[in-house]
Amino acid sequence: MNRAPLDAAALQAGLEPPWTSVRVVDETDSTNTDLLAVAGQAADGTVLVAEHQTAGRGRLDRTWTSPPRSGLTFSALVRPGTPIATWGWLPLLTGVAVCDAVNATGVDAALKWPNDLLVGVERHGLVGGQGRKAAGILVQVADEAAVIGIGLNVSTTADELPIPTAASLATQGVDVDRTELLGALLHELGHQYLRWRDARGDAWACGLAADYHDRCATLGQHVSVSTADGGSFSGVATGIDAEGRLRISADGVEHVVAAGDIEHIGPATG
Repeated sequence: MNRAPLDAAALQAGLEPPWTSVRVVDETDSTNTDLLAVAGQAADGTVLVAEHQTAGRGRLDRTWTSPPRSGLTFSALVRPGTPIATWGWLPLLTGVAVCDAVNATGVDAALKWPNDLLVGVERHGLVGGQGRKAAGILVQVADEAAVIGIGLNVSTTADELPIPTAASLATQGVDVDRTELLGALLHELGHQYLRWRDARGDAWACGLAADYHDRCATLGQHVSVSTADGGSFSGVATGIDAEGRLRISADGVEHVVAAGDIEHIGPATG
């Protein structure tokens, strides 16, 4: 399939704060790994984009694969300067930004906690079961900086997707210019990041918490949780705490989940 390259000059010309530079490379192992390696020296607001990643990773050390020029795979380095306890909101605010940019293309999308972008869902409930994952986000920290990595399937065909539960904008019937979409995504990400940063990481004061609640299909769902330490339980997802963790009520006990796999079982009843 003949896919057009990104227009690096147009991306650079359209940059807005907090982004200071954008560089597009044909191929790299991982844009997150590359920025983490220079986190101590790289300028705040640096954006690195790869037309193809050969060793992209998602949450919980999973791989992220995509054919060359079929998606958007990029990382952005920021130095928030907010209390470190608030940095748990970085993946969530990124999820809001990606969700809004994708919804603007005409694709119905919502978030599964913390930041999986699902299509085939609505903001206030699931449609068609679990939905299909079209994007993933990974935030990593080094040298007082955070590197935000995003992988979004754009023109990937059904045959090119790695697993049956994956999706792309193309499989949802949307054809979009990748350069324009990346510009819109950086705009949304910058907006969410700056207001959160300027509020010293207070997600409620800046409106981020309300935005996330509005876009998160997990809240109000009966869910099954597999925790990072190998445990599992089920309950009702009731909210997000001050550090971006998921609150789950199970048998009258409130649990707080910082990391793990969430499976949507169905709307909570009773």
